[in-house]
Amino acid sequence: MSGNVTSLFRSTTAHSPSMAALARESGETAGAGPVDFCIPCNPYFPTPAMFDEMAGRLRDIITYYPSSADTITAELCGLLQLPPQCVAMGNGSTELITWIDHLLVRESLAVPVPTFGRWTDQPMETGKRVDMFPLQESSGFTLDLARYAEFIRARGTRAVVVCNPNNPDGGYQNKQALVQFMDAMADRDLVVIDESFLEFADAEAEPSVVQEAMLRPNVVVLRSLGKNFGLHGIRFGYLVANPALAGRVRSMLPKWNLNSFAEHVVFMLRDHGAEYAQSLHQVRRDRLEMSGQLAALPGLTVYPSQGNFLFVRLPVGAEGTVVRDRMLTEHRVLVRECGNKIGSSSRFLRLVVRPQPDVRRLVSGMEQVLYGAGRGAAVPEPAAGNGYSSGTAAVDRLMSETNGKGMRAVTAQSAPAAIGAGNGAWVGAGAGAGAGFPGIGAAPAAAAVAAPVAAPAVGTGTPLPAAVPVAAAAATVGPVPMPMAAAAPPVPRPTPYESPVPVPQPAPYQGPVPVPQPAPYPQPVPAAAAVPAPAPAPVPVAAVPVAPMASPMAAYPPPTGPTPPGVPARGGLTAAQVRGTNGLESVQAAGRPGPQNWPNAAGMGQVG
Repeated sequence: MSGNVTSLFRSTTAHSPSMAALARESGETAGAGPVDFCIPCNPYFPTPAMFDEMAGRLRDIITYYPSSADTITAELCGLLQLPPQCVAMGNGSTELITWIDHLLVRESLAVPVPTFGRWTDQPMETGKRVDMFPLQESSGFTLDLARYAEFIRARGTRAVVVCNPNNPDGGYQNKQALVQFMDAMADRDLVVIDESFLEFADAEAEPSVVQEAMLRPNVVVLRSLGKNFGLHGIRFGYLVANPALAGRVRSMLPKWNLNSFAEHVVFMLRDHGAEYAQSLHQVRRDRLEMSGQLAALPGLTVYPSQGNFLFVRLPVGAEGTVVRDRMLTEHRVLVRECGNKIGSSSRFLRLVVRPQPDVRRLVSGMEQVLYGAGRGAAVPEPAAGNGYSSGTAAVDRLMSETNGKGMRAVTAQSAPAAIGAGNGAWVGAGAGAGAGFPGIGAAPAAAAVAAPVAAPAVGTGTPLPAAVPVAAAAATVGPVPMPMAAAAPPVPRPTPYESPVPVPQPAPYQGPVPVPQPAPYPQPVPAAAAVPAPAPAPVPVAAVPVAPMASPMAAYPPPTGPTPPGVPARGGLTAAQVRGTNGLESVQAAGRPGPQNWPNAAGMGQVG
């Protein structure tokens, strides 16, 4: 493959070039492209027989208008046993992310990074402030929900996102912990749980929070269909929320926003539940085997994942863009280099889980690219380096100066808009220009730091700064400059196999319980079920003292405790209302038989 093909990657910002663009540039015929470890797609579904059926009806599918979105949504809801009033289907999950941003996000959004790029880029494009919570390499990119909640309250963020599993690292949050987190965030405008890859998880029998989302006034769950059905090109996904939120999004969607291919596939699914469940089972088994084969490569770190992909750190001295280009040109294998993901760098690849013959080809190619004639010698980094690019200049500058770790040094002159390093980094985008980084404005933040903080060693985090009452934070206005971060010391060469450092657990607190991540390969370990803790009485935020607190969440108790079974959250609906006979029950399409061996939305993919 020519150099023009690899140049396509350098012309993109937050995403990889499409397979169609790669095929056009290389002049290859259809179906003759590289082995794809880049696009996170189910390789076992649809079955060959289903593809043959679609091919046989291609003329009719592309000639005529599809049915209305209501008709297609009703069929999907009958399949998943969901009330149609609580569902909105979109032309891909990115269309729904766009409408969520326009309709439901007012001024600010909190997002752990690295994650799916549209959750950071979309709100920045519409001028929202994005509060980015860096996931630390030193803790295996684990999301600590307790620290994340404190981060959100310290900054006064109004909308919150959690991706479960997270893309690109595959990190997983236990269902009970997420439910408690949603209860703790009941005073926020919006909580989005992105479950786009949850179909591939096997840590729990029923991992989804869709049933809980319908009972709450401010929670939206986003689900993908293209990823788990292996049909990215069709572009279809859906969200689940209470009828008011779902209806607000649904009312803005075009009547024919779903295409005829999407309609045809949705109506095919009822007869193929067993094949779909088997495909998910095979992906999970392949993930385990692929993780073991990659972990055997010297110096390569493989992080635990509950998605249909693996996040890996290359050996010291290996540069991701070089590995990506050589794998493509020399071995016809396409991998996802993650240097253009906020919070990541070119030392990381995301590799999609594929069948064993393809994995053997991947491992063989990586051995040759990484170690040459002998294992142990990694490819050199290019002299000029590979600049980080998120597509947003202000974010690029901040992340490049801090190696994707957030601010590592703050001074009395730069605070209070700058926050400490590690889990407390704040990035505000689209908030207005001024001194310092263009586009980064003031935000509620911690008090000024009297002296510079020493930069930690690469791969280590720093404690989350103490939360500040809203009354004190509100006194700070206006953009302020941010200094260059202190240079990090050189990275020592790792031992032949690096394992992520276990993440230290925070002190006990009243509120959401942080959930341990599954143990690294070889066997995913279900996270322990969290036990709801009694919530203290609500305390006005402005009355909370600034003194250091032993518990990271003690200063900001949730407004209400965990919602007991059968009791609605504030302004929400009871389970009886959602599942009863008041017009919110699942609607089965007329003349259609019931689904055969098809799992419901709460435990989708866990049957068979």
